Amino acid sequence: MLKKFPKASDGNTFDETLFGLIADDLEKQGYSIRHGALPDDISSSLYSYQQDLNAAKYADAGIGRGEDFLKTEFVRTDEIFWIVEESDAGKKWIDWTSKLQRFLNQRLFLGLFSFESHFAHYAPGAYYKRHRDAFRGEANRVLSVVTYLNPAWGHSDGGELVLYSDDQDREGLKVVPLYGTLVFFLSEEFPHEVLPATRDRYSIAGWFRVNNSINNNIDPPR
Repeated sequence: MLKKFPKASDGNTFDETLFGLIADDLEKQGYSIRHGALPDDISSSLYSYQQDLNAAKYADAGIGRGEDFLKTEFVRTDEIFWIVEESDAGKKWIDWTSKLQRFLNQRLFLGLFSFESHFAHYAPGAYYKRHRDAFRGEANRVLSVVTYLNPAWGHSDGGELVLYSDDQDREGLKVVPLYGTLVFFLSEEFPHEVLPATRDRYSIAGWFRVNNSINNNIDPPR
């Protein structure tokens, strides 16, 4: 398991060093797990904002997009709230992911075009069954991002993300949703699931996308 990333006094140096480690991980293994790596000012701002969200602002999560959108408790039982730049927390998060996008495009030539993300709340017992974020050649999500906003989370609280190497993998790699942990993986390559927790579980899920617009038919971020 990767060690917690050290803090640095220079924010730009910290970001560039972290981004470099993420890029190296993605190049070598297709995923990156960095414990406690989200900068403190961003994680604390996102945590405070999510805790203050009115429950009525959340929407039941589903699968698919547009006319294909379907709410199904068989697959997932979490609730979500899309992040925009209207809040200070949202702006900090989007600014930071934009810097990461530019860095990864320069280092790995991924052609990342846009980013979308939402808060996710899993009530005790909620889950998201095994799935992929994108199917090969059928979607434009390239890189998935997850970060966790759960202070003092214990192993007995459950709620792990399980990242599988392929469809035959039945064991997977479990990631405890510790506060500030960042997880990145190639959206088409890794099936994954979220196990039920014994307490409320908070996170952000996001996706870097390529431009899939054809003949002026715009493919929006969400």
